[in-house]
Amino acid sequence: MTIDHDKLLNFDIPEIQQSYGPAEVALYGLSVGMGQDPTDLRQLAYTGGLADDRRVMPAIVNVLGHPGFWLSNPETGVNALKVVHGEQGITIHRAIPEQATIRARTRVTGLVDKGEGRGALMYYEKQIRDATDDSLIATCTGTTFLRGDGGYGGPAGPVKPAHQLPETPPDHVFDTPTRLEQALYYRWNGDPNPLHLDPRVAAKAGFDRPILHGMCSFGCAAHALLAVMCDYDASRFGAMAGRFTAHVFPGETLRTEIWSDGSFRTRAVERDKVVIGNGLFRVKEAA
Repeated sequence: MTIDHDKLLNFDIPEIQQSYGPAEVALYGLSVGMGQDPTDLRQLAYTGGLADDRRVMPAIVNVLGHPGFWLSNPETGVNALKVVHGEQGITIHRAIPEQATIRARTRVTGLVDKGEGRGALMYYEKQIRDATDDSLIATCTGTTFLRGDGGYGGPAGPVKPAHQLPETPPDHVFDTPTRLEQALYYRWNGDPNPLHLDPRVAAKAGFDRPILHGMCSFGCAAHALLAVMCDYDASRFGAMAGRFTAHVFPGETLRTEIWSDGSFRTRAVERDKVVIGNGLFRVKEAA
């Protein structure tokens, strides 16, 4: 089965309604490296560890209202075995409640056919709204690389340009050590892909051990940006986006290099490998 351009562009992805609370907020914070310093009150506020200061890690919007692996539906025409997450972005529109019921709607916003043997790009958007008043909380965007679906006859553009990093040395560096068992925690945010959990599955995919979820690496980069650019004040976290460029092994140190204009990249220190590139962060303007 091949992609039908119009059908995939207008594919009906079910709306998700989800209730969450302090336990889910704390789990997410812990799973992206918050609380590793048990004396840092700024981090503890994002783990539920402080009775008088409870905050929500902004990047949690990536896992709220997640529609699941809907591309595995044969009706999409996509070769689900050759799907790769290419880019991710988030924009925070209002304060994220510590406890709420939300509605999330995901839709395909664009398709690019790169040609036979070169795959295709699928752009998508997820809007998260408070179910009580329909206010927009956050917008998540992403690019999925459909490696097995090029040459289906779709348009060759437009292709979203990548943000170019400055050629100067970064102005800030923030290290986030990952734990050997971190993927086992992160999976409870709603991503039970065995590639990240089962060494037998990882071996079949060509890895000598399970790899960390790409969205966990993204969350670690968000932690770095929250710390460096916002001094752990989530109300100042406006938007971030980046391109996944390599895998991460649990236990590696993620070093996020940040420029004052909001440009950033994240590398796995032990292999000196950039794992998130072409990043751009925006501080939210004061109300």
